[in-house]
Amino acid sequence: MKKNERAAGALFLVATGAFLIGSGLLDPILHRTDFLAGLHPDRTKAIAGLFLELVNAMAVVGIAMLLYPVLKKHNEAFALGYFGSRIIESALLITSLIGPFVLIALSDNEVAEGASYGSYFQTIVSLVVEAHFKLFEMAMIALSLGSLLFCYILYRSKLVPRFLPFIGFIGYAALLASSCLAIVGHDIGPVLYVPGAIFEIILPIWLIVKGFD
Repeated sequence: MKKNERAAGALFLVATGAFLIGSGLLDPILHRTDFLAGLHPDRTKAIAGLFLELVNAMAVVGIAMLLYPVLKKHNEAFALGYFGSRIIESALLITSLIGPFVLIALSDNEVAEGASYGSYFQTIVSLVVEAHFKLFEMAMIALSLGSLLFCYILYRSKLVPRFLPFIGFIGYAALLASSCLAIVGHDIGPVLYVPGAIFEIILPIWLIVKGFD
């Protein structure tokens, strides 16, 4: 079990690092007004960002698989809810990557054939980019709902010091609020991500160093 806990802690850090670097590479490209025309010169950076976001999506499945045997001993229903939420999160994240991959292929084709696309095609591109971000926010809703169950198990079972799940409750509630607002068109930026990010840095370090009590 201790090996599983350390491995889960390592995957938390891998997922967080891969997401931060991947989105840092990809998001500025997707937010460009001349996205398709300017994508080809930065396609290597875009592909690297997509690959890192895929690593994040795969890591969260590993976290769920490694933690489920421990969590189900304390609350099987909530442990299953957490496991399922991370699978849904991963599926949504992977689905969100399909659109940008297609757009990269279209950008390469545009350069190769000297194609010129009209406003109708640009509208489709904008919709694909918007779908990418909406799917991401839906993944964050799944993550936050499942992780509130996760923090409840940690708090009641005292597997870790109680200040950790308390930070997690605040972080994932804030993430849930931020993602719901973004879905309806009120993006307030990454400020509400901070408490959850603190939890997802401190908890894996605790798991690697000490594991669950």
